[in-house]
Amino acid sequence: MRRRTALFMILLLAASTTCWAQHKKPAGPEIVDPAVAAEDPDFHVQGEYVGQMEADGKKLKIGAQVIARGEGRFEVFLLDGGLPGDGWTRDRERAGTTAVREGDVTTFDGETASGEIRDGKMTLRCKTAGDTMTLERVERSSPTLGARPAKGAKVLFGDGEPRFEPVVLSDDGNLVAGTTTKEKFESFRLHLEFRLSWKPWAGGQARSNSGVYVHDCYEIQVLDAFGLEGKDNECGGLYKVKEPDVNMCLPPLVWQTYDIELVGPKYDAAGEKSDNARLSVRHNGVVIHEDVVLPKETPGRQKEGPGPRPIHLQGHGNRVQYRNIWIVPR
Repeated sequence: MRRRTALFMILLLAASTTCWAQHKKPAGPEIVDPAVAAEDPDFHVQGEYVGQMEADGKKLKIGAQVIARGEGRFEVFLLDGGLPGDGWTRDRERAGTTAVREGDVTTFDGETASGEIRDGKMTLRCKTAGDTMTLERVERSSPTLGARPAKGAKVLFGDGEPRFEPVVLSDDGNLVAGTTTKEKFESFRLHLEFRLSWKPWAGGQARSNSGVYVHDCYEIQVLDAFGLEGKDNECGGLYKVKEPDVNMCLPPLVWQTYDIELVGPKYDAAGEKSDNARLSVRHNGVVIHEDVVLPKETPGRQKEGPGPRPIHLQGHGNRVQYRNIWIVPR
């Protein structure tokens, strides 16, 4: 089973190995409206695909993530076992290639394998063995999307007056990044939902950058890292501390969730830290950090210190949007 699935990975690696992320492209606008993004044909190609094939009487599952890089260019990654959080884990194979869209068809072609994306389907063809596999485009959503406030929760943004400062709203009433809670908290459970902008021409930290700073000093990264490896400076990463166990970032302009549990650090009467903070995070319903010890603050905000302290949603020059934010103090 593993040998046959790995064959598809190797064949795709025989295709183009150019990295569009390094290609110099003109800057485009940051698009926050899904209806406007839908006018770009690339928006309908980028996304997730899943398929199965029979081999020796067994079903082999393959996931694919297609990243738009602007002007009809894409990176395509195949994942052995399915998609992140649904079959694929870091110990399984992941192989990439590049693709180009012309009209309604997006293609990639190598010495031993070729493929195309058309009408929401990806077709893979092995030139040597004659195998063909079809993957269907899927749109996943978080199981905690739209979660109602738990018992004892304070609504920070949603119903009632926003408990942030400053408050900048998008045209459709969402909270724009670059704001801090008016209240301070020690240990808590936090639910929030965020939406990344459409910036296919951008790369790295310029691609819809934000961050959730709990205790105003520990950052959980927010970034359009869809389809990437999942490093500590990408979506879900604890910057300079730990990468997420799996990269659960969904495509831009899809609403995503963080469900965060923080146990604040402890300090003695002399002001010396006696216990480190501890953090658990679910990204789109999947555990990406479990009871992680935070030895110190992460860069970019305040120094570590005793609580209670506020929560900050970093702007970083991008208009990442937030909604349905509530907290249960512990």
